[in-house]
Amino acid sequence: MAGFRSLARQVRDPRCDLALRRYSLRKCLERFAPYGHRATWDHLCSRHGFGPEDRAPDPARLVAALEELEEARAVWLAYEVEFAERRKREKHDGLRRPGSFDDWHRRTWGGFGVAWCDDPAAHPAASLAEVLRGLISALESEPGEHCPVCASSRIVWRQDLVHEPWFGPVCTGCGILVPQPVLTPEALSRAKRARRRELASVA
Repeated sequence: MAGFRSLARQVRDPRCDLALRRYSLRKCLERFAPYGHRATWDHLCSRHGFGPEDRAPDPARLVAALEELEEARAVWLAYEVEFAERRKREKHDGLRRPGSFDDWHRRTWGGFGVAWCDDPAAHPAASLAEVLRGLISALESEPGEHCPVCASSRIVWRQDLVHEPWFGPVCTGCGILVPQPVLTPEALSRAKRARRRELASVA
């Protein structure tokens, strides 16, 4: 099975059939897709000006989309190296049992669904690398009250997500599933109250 870098070379290779180059970009998302496969594809298409179903997109646009994906992947891989080093130090110091932060990280190892978007059409407008830098900064800081990507306070608890952990706080501003470790207990409580109000208004 081809790895990310091998697929990226095919996307860039002008000798490859255009359909193969597009297919290889889609396959890259099986290796790294911060919003999930469908939402990350929708994001790249909308930012780089080709349709999700376009079978013959401009090769330059494909390469630009790949470059955005590669930049974000580099940001995430650097973070994972730092994370692994931290866990090694913690284990050396006797902290063997991971906390909730580590539970979240284990589910996103490799970068899939780091900033999961349950609705493929609802995702941040900023570049993937910018989104991941904001997310990482929040993960390395004290918990806050707002979405670490768009700073919105419109966060609602969802129970019916299509991706593990199947429930959690979703930002209605940019669409991401906000990692619980970056939110204060008060912010999480507000998100759950917002969900109860939604349900009450429907009933």
